[in-house]
Amino acid sequence: MARTDATGTPDESPKSPKTNETRVTDSGVAPRTPPAPLRPSRRVVLAAGAGAAALLGAAGQAPYASAAPAPASAAPTPADLAPYASYWFPDSLPAGTPGPGIVWRSLLRWSPERDPDLAHNTATVPLARRFTPVPAHRDARAGQARISSLVSFGPTAGNPSQGSATADYYALTHWAYIDELVFWGGSAGEGIVLAPNAPVVDAAHRNGVRVLGNVFLPPVAYGGDLQWTRDLVQRDALGRFPLADKLVQVARTYGFDGWFVNAETDGGDSALAARMREFLRALRAAGEPHGLRITWYDAMNTTGRVGWQGALNQLNQEFFEDRAGKVADTMFVDFRWTAQTLAASGTLAERLGRSRHELWAAVDTESRGWDSAVPWDAIIPRDREHVVSYGFYRPEWTRNHLTDRSPGAFHVADDRFWTGESLDPAHPGSGSGSGSGWRAPATAVADRSTVTGLPFACSFNTGHGLRWYENGTAVSDTPWNHLGLQDRLPGRRWAVDTAGERPSVTLDFADAWRGGSSLLVTGALTAPVAVGLHSTRLPLTRGSVLELVHAGGSGPVAVEVGVATREPAAPGEPVPYAWLPAGITDRGQGWRTARAALGSLAGQTAYALAVRITALDTEPVVWRLGALSVHDSPRTRRPAPPTALGIDASVRQDGKAWLRLSWRAAAGGERRPRHYEVSRVLPDGTRRFLGGTSGTALYLPAVPRAGRERAAAFEVRAVDELYAASTPARTTLTW
Repeated sequence: MARTDATGTPDESPKSPKTNETRVTDSGVAPRTPPAPLRPSRRVVLAAGAGAAALLGAAGQAPYASAAPAPASAAPTPADLAPYASYWFPDSLPAGTPGPGIVWRSLLRWSPERDPDLAHNTATVPLARRFTPVPAHRDARAGQARISSLVSFGPTAGNPSQGSATADYYALTHWAYIDELVFWGGSAGEGIVLAPNAPVVDAAHRNGVRVLGNVFLPPVAYGGDLQWTRDLVQRDALGRFPLADKLVQVARTYGFDGWFVNAETDGGDSALAARMREFLRALRAAGEPHGLRITWYDAMNTTGRVGWQGALNQLNQEFFEDRAGKVADTMFVDFRWTAQTLAASGTLAERLGRSRHELWAAVDTESRGWDSAVPWDAIIPRDREHVVSYGFYRPEWTRNHLTDRSPGAFHVADDRFWTGESLDPAHPGSGSGSGSGWRAPATAVADRSTVTGLPFACSFNTGHGLRWYENGTAVSDTPWNHLGLQDRLPGRRWAVDTAGERPSVTLDFADAWRGGSSLLVTGALTAPVAVGLHSTRLPLTRGSVLELVHAGGSGPVAVEVGVATREPAAPGEPVPYAWLPAGITDRGQGWRTARAALGSLAGQTAYALAVRITALDTEPVVWRLGALSVHDSPRTRRPAPPTALGIDASVRQDGKAWLRLSWRAAAGGERRPRHYEVSRVLPDGTRRFLGGTSGTALYLPAVPRAGRERAAAFEVRAVDELYAASTPARTTLTW
């Protein structure tokens, strides 16, 4: 199958994830061939202020990724302060010099103490537990096929640690169908071991999805060097695998869940293959006590040569399961699979004592998305049990193929990819599960949820936007992205029940109550319309309250909230909601809050939440849902403020400042904050949102001086699950 790389160049190379990873680097040259034989150079991080010692290492040494110190007269530049997601070579570095913006690092020499970007790359949200509700689609199944997703969120080099000032971003929200996400990337000209950035991990963990870093040993034709494979599996004097221990240390320190290992550099022998298998076993043994996982890609086989099998078979099964037991937790089966090889693979997995659903059949969506020709019955047949699980390669096509890459257009495309052409998992319609076309995940795989405890809130924030809103007012007009700020969104996009015409239900970015987006319902309503929201397992008490923040932009609309205290009888059956009034919205009223007491349901469990709107005249409806929350404690309580706020490093240039802030979480809090928000306080007292993070450090680029102010004032607030903000911690930067 002809494929294209990121430059659009036809690629007839072997069908493997590598062939699609090749991309233009920051130097403007595709890393298909080894760089020229020059000596490497490295970036220098220049720090000033209270955090300089931390940035430069405990003993004031240059960090592990830096070159020799610059001359004393050299002034720091804004580029020196920007933190990026980490990437390495296992040990030895390429010959030559890295391109602009690329830093060559040795993983073997990495240590947390000397990592200048550690605070910015550390995820803080723990992996949430999930449950599986009764599916909305009659054919969606629980306990069978699962989905892995290999996603390139940005370039290997220069991938921001904590979001950036653009809404043009792959803001994945359909976590409900994903079991495992691989932070895809790597190239011979940049680095081949990638750690996921913190926002991706925090968003995934909030939804119960594991995130794996990527170990990519590229084909020789793409600059791969067999020495990097030997470096990875090297033993020390005691016979241990130092890189296995280092990979576990990185995952535990940064807070992600394991590694995707892809050995595609040809030229090895059976001894190297045996060493690789022993390395995987050591990696798994070191990581398993900490819940870490390994996915092995079907490339290297037991001869040491690379030969993509498109199957689990005798040539590669020892990287999955050998006589001593489990070697890898799952295997990503190369694109060469057929119905026959997948059936045989599932049978072999079970003969080895493993689940057939621990095999991911590769599904390439990079070039054609939902128009990809996939023989779905080979993976997820409707008339018998699923054969194996499957893995999407590059589903960010839903953003990349668009001419209009606005957030709203992206989410419509992404909803279609995951839900189907009807955009309703409960009513699939044409193209969403019938015929030989695209078989959307919602039509085959049961969705999952993590909404299991109080308090719970959702402001329908997708993790990117054109502005930032607080209480319905825009407090920043700067586009942004940061997945760590994303809410737990409804897993089913969108389950709509009406006897009349179905309205449009979308995530909209023109107005919001909080964050960057809201839920928008528009259309001529000829009958009441119920929109399913979250699947839940919320224990209700006498004090439980459901709150809704909503606004109307047309004629009067009656609003009700739905709470289901039992599940549907079977997949595809309607959810049995009980409806409670939530008031009437009308044109010009703006945002309003409605409350519904749930004390009458005390002792029961809320299994699902919904809203129902009814038009009270014939005018087409424009109605927004800005926030939804359920809680059983007074809202007067606020989180404790952060402490020890300081400016770790800064650069001032042309009336602007680039700086790194850090702080500490308050000690002894009952709950960790959901996230932190950073604002600039202008001389007139106006507060302007600059960014947020789930961690305790944030980089602020190009903050402008306000007039002739002597110092710029900054505030950091802790924000809890109900979006209550603490009193601020404050610091200033003198101009």
